[in-house]
Amino acid sequence: MIQFPNAKVNLGLHITKKRKDGYHDIETCMIPVPLCDALEISTANKTSFTGTGLAIPGKEKDNIILKALKLLRKDFNELPHIKIHLHKAIPMGAGLGGGSADGAFAIKMMNSLFDLHLEDWFLEDYAAQLGSDCPLFIENTPKIATGRGEILEPIKLDLAGCWIALVNPKIHIGTKEAYAGISPKQPVYDLKKTLADRTLWKEQLKNDFEESIFPKYPEIASIKEKLYEQGAFYSAMSGSGSTIFGLFEKEPVLEDWPNDYFTFKGELQF
Repeated sequence: MIQFPNAKVNLGLHITKKRKDGYHDIETCMIPVPLCDALEISTANKTSFTGTGLAIPGKEKDNIILKALKLLRKDFNELPHIKIHLHKAIPMGAGLGGGSADGAFAIKMMNSLFDLHLEDWFLEDYAAQLGSDCPLFIENTPKIATGRGEILEPIKLDLAGCWIALVNPKIHIGTKEAYAGISPKQPVYDLKKTLADRTLWKEQLKNDFEESIFPKYPEIASIKEKLYEQGAFYSAMSGSGSTIFGLFEKEPVLEDWPNDYFTFKGELQF
């Protein structure tokens, strides 16, 4: 079985409260975007993992797909061994949720492969145990996310036919570093009302991480400015960065970016 876990970006991201469990409460809208990894899972005599494409850091025991398998085996201990191959194309540590997508898609694929017949709400519960962003990728549609990111509410957005451009300067911003510059506060504008009117996005749709990240990494801020110069109707940092995305009414021409930057463009389908 082969599927293609996709990235996400955040339309607005507010850090509203520090929680007693060490996490933060957030408010954001996450949307899927057409930059994808490729994941193949099949039954085998022995469980194994191989990877191609971008190098995956860390130890194998920390791999989110193997964690997904271990999680399911807690409740379904007779699951067979599997062979996993991941071709990695979504940059890591870039605010695009690529690892979260891989874990969530693995859960969905194993649900089908093993005929577990688990409904989406059940799969979302498993996904939430892997990571805060993971439940988004079960239904893989635009969602308002609150709590630590695992409480999801569907939202209708009319972006069909729009194009997205992603630009990543290959700067790794760790979660700890990103949150170190945050002072939680309630958002100035109502997120749902802002999302309902695209003309308000540039002025009202903010990512709280930009306030501390941009002064520290001015090259990231300059990407946002340049995407506006190239015709984006909205541009922002995704997640805790360092990817900046731009939304366009028609296919953009991405030019004059440094060769060592990661760039991507694709058409949105929702």
